[in-house]
Order: sequence, then structure tokens, then C-alpha cells
Amino acid sequence: MADVVKTTWHQYLLQLQLHPLRTKAITAGCLAGCSDFMAQKISGLKKLQLRRLLLVMLYGFAYGGPFGHFLHKLMDIIFKGKKDSKTTLKKVLVEQLTSNPWNNFVFMMYYGLVVERRSFGLVKNKVKKDYPSVQLMSWRFWPIVGWVNYTYVPLQFRVLFHSFVASCWGIYLNLRARSALAAIKNA
Repeated sequence: MADVVKTTWHQYLLQLQLHPLRTKAITAGCLAGCSDFMAQKISGLKKLQLRRLLLVMLYGFAYGGPFGHFLHKLMDIIFKGKKDSKTTLKKVLVEQLTSNPWNNFVFMMYYGLVVERRSFGLVKNKVKKDYPSVQLMSWRFWPIVGWVNYTYVPLQFRVLFHSFVASCWGIYLNLRARSALAAIKNA
């Protein structure tokens, strides 16, 4: 078993080196799918919603992985590879004030419009109502992740680390959305 894991890891590293964008996109898609699968199971759904799972995977593949790939490359260019604590703080601040709010907004819009197939008006109202609390919770959680990512994780693994943590964040958002729907149905 250890040989399989070792061989798989070496293949992953090779693909990351040869095809970084594609590898990060596939990784983000797979982790997003795992996140949605776990959220569906935790929330008590009896039957797996395959369409939903595939659409969440598509989001990770088409948006999450590529966005992270280019964001981290851009941050490395802007800050010219500096690794001191002052630079790390600046990176975290830039990320939290720009891409973090944007990513939460895009995910909420995508989930409502594409995954749940709700009307633009309903999604707009839901985002208007829920976005502030989601963003505030995000700012309690993601700065720590960003600090760890920029301090300890090599550039080529930052999207992998971020995608893994995002899969946990996705479970939180998913369960939060489910509990809000349950509250509406029970009211």
C-alpha cells in the first residue's frame, strides 16, 4: 500500500511540474466533489445528488483551481518571492480584501443560479441577505489559512493546500445553506 501511495504522489508531482494549471484544476475539482459528497452525507440526504456533485466539481475545476493558480503566481510576482513576516501579512491582507470577498460572492451566485437552479431575483436576495455573515465568518477563518499557506507551503502546493481547506469551508457553507432551508421549510 505504501508503494501505491508513493508512486501516486510521485505521479502527482510530475503532473504538477509538467502541467501545473491542469493538475491544479483537476485537484480542485476532485476536492470540491469530495466536499460536496461529504456535505450531502452529513446533511442526511438519503440519495446522492449526482448532478449537484458534478456541478460543484465543475466549479472547482473551471474556477477554483485556475483562479488559485493565477492568484498565487500573481502574488509571487507582486511581492517578488519575499518570505518575511511583513510580506506574508501584506499577502494575507491583499488576498482577504480582494479575492476572498470575490470568491465568496462568485460561489454563492454559482451555487444559487447553477446548482440550485433558482431565479436571479431569488439568488440576488439570498446573497444580499446571507453574504455579510458569510463574509464575516470567512474573515475569521481564511486569514489564518492564508498566513499558514504563505508562510509554510511552497508555491507549487499552495493551490492544493487552499483547495483542501476550501473543501472543508465548502462543507460549512453547504451545511449552513441546508440549515437555512430547513428553517424556512419548518417555519
